[in-house]
Amino acid sequence: MKTALTIAGSDSSGGAGIQADIKTMTTNGVYAMSAITALTAQNTVGVQGVFEVTPDFLAKQIDSVFNDIFPDAVKIGMVSSTELISTIADKLINYKAENIVVDPVMVATSGSKLITDDAINTLKEKLLPLATVVTPNIPEAEVLSSIKIENAADMIKAAEIISKAYNCAVLCKGGHNMNDANDLLYSSGEYRWFYRKRIDNSNTHGTGCTLSSAIASNLAKGEDLHTSVEKAKDYISAALSAMLDLGAGSGPLNHAFDL
Repeated sequence: MKTALTIAGSDSSGGAGIQADIKTMTTNGVYAMSAITALTAQNTVGVQGVFEVTPDFLAKQIDSVFNDIFPDAVKIGMVSSTELISTIADKLINYKAENIVVDPVMVATSGSKLITDDAINTLKEKLLPLATVVTPNIPEAEVLSSIKIENAADMIKAAEIISKAYNCAVLCKGGHNMNDANDLLYSSGEYRWFYRKRIDNSNTHGTGCTLSSAIASNLAKGEDLHTSVEKAKDYISAALSAMLDLGAGSGPLNHAFDL
């Protein structure tokens, strides 16, 4: 069985973060492992608290995984401090990790800010250049590209800027009132659209975590990047279409819709 490691924060309500990643990886046919960057007190309404692990303990978690069950892919989600980002980057370089998917989580679905400004700079400097693919949403792509995104042409321009700056592929996710659910993959100087109709479901907590974990799972299984994104898009569409309705706010997807 192929394996995947998620390096991200824990979501106590189970819809995003480590919990969403493990569910996604498992249902996409790979063995899931985790290194937790932070505990969050979180639900569908918002983030009530964040408790970061120390850089030393995060390093120990990553060492424990790589020294025993070497991951075929690595997904990186919420990392809120410069020190933790540097720790992850150093370890990925040390172990020569491959198939690295970076979901540059900056703001929760509920609107809560999840990363410090100086950490964004460290993310750009140390982590993005290691990525196979980066999966920003529109607001995150604006931060990473330093341009305003108002239409499809802007998405292409932003993705190109990010790709050239960090020598990685970029999946710029639509939504945020930009288009239906059309995502743009920019890789090696070429771009491709993945068209999907928007699913009328307000419960979207953890969609970014889920999509990036599904991509990592497919890469772990040996799929190329285009196929990995295509299959991940199909998976998240089905998870949304299952219409799970939990919580008072933006609820989670049904990751196990196919069980």
